[in-house]
Amino acid sequence: LADLVNRVVQRNGKLIIPAFSVGRTQNLLYYLHQLFAENRIPSVPVFVDSPLSVNATDIFRMHPECYDQATADFVEIEGPVFTHSSIHYVKSLAESKALNKRRKPAIIISASGMCEAGRILHHLKNTVTKPRNAVAIVGFMAENTLGRRLVERRPSVKIFGQMYPVRC
Repeated sequence: LADLVNRVVQRNGKLIIPAFSVGRTQNLLYYLHQLFAENRIPSVPVFVDSPLSVNATDIFRMHPECYDQATADFVEIEGPVFTHSSIHYVKSLAESKALNKRRKPAIIISASGMCEAGRILHHLKNTVTKPRNAVAIVGFMAENTLGRRLVERRPSVKIFGQMYPVRC
């Protein structure tokens, strides 16, 4: 993950991560927080762009008594795990759309995890054609989903009924 983030930042690109809202998104935030704390990645903004993911993360944040020992130890040293200064929670559709106009490096974690619906489609549409960007697949992708077609490295993919060449 650190290598990928660093490569994308060096290229002045965006790292798009389709992720399931409950569990996977919070795991990613934890790992990114660790990488920030270890200075293994630059302080690039991380945007959690999914209303369900934002709400689920609030629940995780409110229940530190449920963390495993490694997470509890990390929190004791670094502070709350989901509140690093580089992590931003996108609440409005306008904020989400603004991310697609952003020209600086960023990490965008968005749902749906298999790239079939939700805000992730807009982010993919705006990033897959540019070599400076990357898409990180971090979960299972069922057959016949956009996510699976990205895993299979298809030369082009259909998003919103239109074909886009995959150059990221």
